[in-house]
Amino acid sequence: MTAPVFLAEEGGLDGDTAVLRGPEGRHAAAVRRIGPGEELDLVDGAGVRARCTVTEVGKDTVVCAVRERRTEPEPRPRLTVLQALPKGDRGELAVEMMTEAGVDRIVPWAAERCVARWKGDRAAKSLAKWRSTAREAAKQARRARVPEVAEPVGRDGAAALLGKAGLGLVLHEEAGSPLSQVVLPGVGSRGEHGASGGPDEGEGIVLAVGPEGGVSEAELEEFDAAGARRALLGPTVLRTSTAGVAALAVLQARCGRW
Repeated sequence: MTAPVFLAEEGGLDGDTAVLRGPEGRHAAAVRRIGPGEELDLVDGAGVRARCTVTEVGKDTVVCAVRERRTEPEPRPRLTVLQALPKGDRGELAVEMMTEAGVDRIVPWAAERCVARWKGDRAAKSLAKWRSTAREAAKQARRARVPEVAEPVGRDGAAALLGKAGLGLVLHEEAGSPLSQVVLPGVGSRGEHGASGGPDEGEGIVLAVGPEGGVSEAELEEFDAAGARRALLGPTVLRTSTAGVAALAVLQARCGRW
């Protein structure tokens, strides 16, 4: 079994000794009951991973000896999901599953047909929940990189992201091309990357996942004008909270990241 992963505080992996404190240290010591002599991985959330051996455990601190440190390369192409705001706690479910599936960035999208609306204090609380969910899911998935959860965008912001992408995709149930067959620039029929070009350019691949009520015609027109392509995920219609993880699995395999 792989070693458990914990998030180190900023600058905590610079020396030969690392210390987990506060909530993270308390979780390791009291909940996971990590003991001296056990191995664990400490990550900084930005790609640095340190293999450590626990030397001392307190009530809410865990002291570790750093045995090995490495920086994991950023996956290419970068995968961003524009996630329409689901109702209730389905947003956290979507973030959790997409993080486990390897998403690099999640952008909350206030689509026109979203029932959920982020306003005032609710917006700040909801965004904080998404970011906390991404951190916890990244640790569960043993990731060294925690996906970015960006500030929410509306129609214009979503169109701008799709337009800057090396490849912008919009999931749509009436699209003519299946996602499994959309031509990915720089990727061959077997998933091999070409020598140059492709979705590594610009903002990588940006995928828009619409709300339960679907993407509006006005949004589709603006996304089309931005250069995005429509893609069919499959013969069934998935919920907005599960469509993203299914699409990510397809893209991960086709891009050679899995």
